[in-house]
Amino acid sequence: MSLKTLTYNRILIVKLRFHGDMLLTTPLISTLKARYPEAAIDVLLYEDIIPILSKHPDIHRLYGLKRKTAGAMEKVSDFLAMRNTLKRNRYDLIVNLADQWPIALLIKSLNCPYSLSIQRGGARQSLWRACFTRCLEPTGQHIVEQNFSLLAPLDVPEEDRTRPLSLYYGPKDADRVFALAPALAATPYVVIQPTARQYFKCWDNEKFAQVIDHLKQQGLEVVLTCGPGADDLAVVNEINTLCEHKPNLSFAGKTHFLELAALIDKAVLYIGVDSAPMHMAAALATPTVCLFGPTDHRKWSPWSDNHIVLWAGDYTAMPEREHLDRNKKYLSCIPARDVIHAAEKLLTYTTGAPLNTAER
Repeated sequence: MSLKTLTYNRILIVKLRFHGDMLLTTPLISTLKARYPEAAIDVLLYEDIIPILSKHPDIHRLYGLKRKTAGAMEKVSDFLAMRNTLKRNRYDLIVNLADQWPIALLIKSLNCPYSLSIQRGGARQSLWRACFTRCLEPTGQHIVEQNFSLLAPLDVPEEDRTRPLSLYYGPKDADRVFALAPALAATPYVVIQPTARQYFKCWDNEKFAQVIDHLKQQGLEVVLTCGPGADDLAVVNEINTLCEHKPNLSFAGKTHFLELAALIDKAVLYIGVDSAPMHMAAALATPTVCLFGPTDHRKWSPWSDNHIVLWAGDYTAMPEREHLDRNKKYLSCIPARDVIHAAEKLLTYTTGAPLNTAER
């Protein structure tokens, strides 16, 4: 029987990666909900990533696997408990975006009549295919396009495959975040997140300071954000020290993801490196300047029509992934003036006026 003609009542989407990766699955989630409006769509992800999708209206329920466990026995126990929970749901379609072998075996054990998965490379491909009804080679350049390619057997209309990212937060999230700086709600501001999980994705602190000074001189407030870790806070504090015109540090290390979403949503511009907040800005349709190094910017760039990518590879040669030095700051070749120019271009396009906001 063709998968195109079936109706699905319980659908499970599986992806086990980080916050940005989960946001990049939201076009697929929304597309499936539009195609099967009566279906209950669940998502299996890492437990600590749940908050970023917790208010998404197209998701029926989120199931979280523990990413950090005390040991192998706890991981096995968590895995088996999740398997039993999911099995009781009796899914009639599973869409797998994960590439981990334990997840393939988990999905096989659920006895779902129809399961779709990306094809895993490397050895034992035939064993991987045996875990699913169909495996498909991903097509397209961007990861969102590659995710959509899994829906080919379901006859999803082509126009549905251009859906944007989606991110939802609540009024309480906005209230909490703006309580930290009440005056900001009535001030045009730019959010800059200079940090990333990996050092090789970072830019120079002194160049961020140059960008901040320029924006401040143009009458814009600049808000620096980062995670709560000591390394992230050290970066933000050093940038602040280097600035002649000080940014707002009220939010650095103090916001959870949905509060950060509220902050980015109201910003006139977002500037950052290849990290989850960049994808949050794209999901919220906030104009975005993003800096990329040796990662594939064509695959991981913001899924939006309102961004400018500055790729270090346009300034100097970037290494292949297998030769990547994770302790090197590859973005250093990008000059501050190019980031400033990109910001000016997006702000002029967005507001229809020059960057200087002092008279607005």
